[in-house]
Amino acid sequence: MNRYRSGVLLVLISASSFALMPILAVYAYKGQANLYTVLFLRFALASLLLLAYLLYRKKPVAVKLTLLLKLIFIGAILYTLQSSLYFASVQYIPVSLQALFFYTYPVFVAIIAAVIYKEKLNPRLLIATAIALTGMCLVIGTSFHDINLPGAFLALGAAGVYAVYLNLSNRVLKEVLPDVATAYISLSAAAAFLVIGSATHSLNFSFQPATWFPIVGIAFFSTAIAILTLFRGIELLGSTRASILSIVEPLVTITISSLLFHDRLSAIQWGGGLLILAGAFIVIRSRGQTEENQTGPCRSESNQY
Repeated sequence: MNRYRSGVLLVLISASSFALMPILAVYAYKGQANLYTVLFLRFALASLLLLAYLLYRKKPVAVKLTLLLKLIFIGAILYTLQSSLYFASVQYIPVSLQALFFYTYPVFVAIIAAVIYKEKLNPRLLIATAIALTGMCLVIGTSFHDINLPGAFLALGAAGVYAVYLNLSNRVLKEVLPDVATAYISLSAAAAFLVIGSATHSLNFSFQPATWFPIVGIAFFSTAIAILTLFRGIELLGSTRASILSIVEPLVTITISSLLFHDRLSAIQWGGGLLILAGAFIVIRSRGQTEENQTGPCRSESNQY
């Protein structure tokens, strides 16, 4: 399998792993675990898993101070801010509408990459984004009547912060291995949520013992595996293509939810799902440069894997 197809597969694995998180979170909340406890354990366990993996593979974990500060910023600031905006927005607008606003992040990714990093915008990528977002509207099935503006801006803010996170990660991966970066980012996020949870007295570990299963699932699949495969996918594809492919995530969530919880999807929602897949297919087809002549920031570490 060439590097481009490998990148596509890795991003799809990442999106599917992230898609499991809200489903696993439902079981965690049913077991009486609260939000900040789940978030702290998510990143703490993920960082332990990743550090154990790095030690087992005998990979060097030491990084330069400047790079360490970048990773801490990504984990402790960007991830924490994005999560805070994301969960605050649902206090004002329905979750479905919030998701629709949040999944505009591929557009922000492309704009940031073009304006700040002077990356060329491929017209096919813009078309793919429009098709995928149209599909998202149909899948979610929301109405734009009586939109609460503060909630909408919070959700769009979360999308914007996530776009900054993806673009900055794309640059950081020129200097560090994806698994090392993931370990530091997870550890930084765990420390941030530990501070927030302690300051707000929100940490509570007296949940039901069976709740550890979904929490460990979130840490392993929806954090360690999801972030690691996303970073490697970004390294191979670039942040714009990776972010557009990741938009299949809610489709996976809806599909699994329908199987587990017997939710019924309308014909319009299934049509929207097909549009999302069509947008992802256009990204795959618009590979731009081949493996042999590809240049740029996403190629720098490819010979190490």
